[in-house]
Amino acid sequence: MSGFRHRHVLGLEGWSRDDVLQVLDRAERFHALNEGVVKKSPSLRGRTVINMFLEPSTRTRTSFELAAKRLGADAINFTPSQSSTVKGETLLDTARNLQAMHPDVIVLRHSASGAAASIARHVEAAIINAGDGTHEHPSQGLLDCATIRRHKRPGARDLAGLTVAICGDLAHSRVARSDVHGLGILGAKVRCAAPRTMIPVGFEALGCEVFDRVEPAVEGADVVIMLRIQKERAQGPSLYPNNREYSRYFGLGPRLLELLADDAIVMHPGPVNRGLELDPRIADGPRSVILDQVTWGVAVRMALLELLAGDGSVAAP
Repeated sequence: MSGFRHRHVLGLEGWSRDDVLQVLDRAERFHALNEGVVKKSPSLRGRTVINMFLEPSTRTRTSFELAAKRLGADAINFTPSQSSTVKGETLLDTARNLQAMHPDVIVLRHSASGAAASIARHVEAAIINAGDGTHEHPSQGLLDCATIRRHKRPGARDLAGLTVAICGDLAHSRVARSDVHGLGILGAKVRCAAPRTMIPVGFEALGCEVFDRVEPAVEGADVVIMLRIQKERAQGPSLYPNNREYSRYFGLGPRLLELLADDAIVMHPGPVNRGLELDPRIADGPRSVILDQVTWGVAVRMALLELLAGDGSVAAP
């Protein structure tokens, strides 16, 4: 038995320190495995993982598929354009039909907040939320914590004493919410910054300081996580005047870089809108650990899959 107390991974809100550390510590082992010549573990042999992505994805979908295969599981990618969803089949009916094929884990990405939690009430398979609307993206939050721990606290288990700035489109970012939860659980101080039009009401209740200017958020920060402008989620008029003005006042360029701690690292969940939220010279520069985030994504998702399905049973909710 893995001892993992969660039946599903729907979000990091409500998780304990031990929950997060259990994932990160297991991910450390898989990170080492992935750096070797033989990147395989048999722990999920005979298990089936269905990747049900109803929104576009490169990093998350590919890393979940790779994670499942490296653990010996059968990984099935659900493609909405070639499925019955285009014929009008509901999400619940689709999930129930997939459940009838007896998968062990369903990884779901959906445009509606709460979609993963809704499906989890109706299927026997473990559900991993790979991003639901503007709610949460828990595996991204965990991989961000893992990346920060490796770079800023090698040998330590938590992130106590670190200051992390999260800057950008807070209004539409599920990554920001999972990051705030995960980082706070591990003891980091979290500051968030966005234009006033992109700050949700009550966002500070998540456990962070909130600023409508980026300078006080990034000053002296050990880590800065820049968020993508999510134009595909914005409804109605634009929340900022134009790209040039946003880049000038909220994009991370050389001017703001000088305000960070001398050894600060720069992160981004991807894909990067180069020249908008992040200067290409910084995205590709020595402080950037964006590609390391991708690497840790595979390890963290291997850990989640093994914890949920590796012992052949699932813990009670």
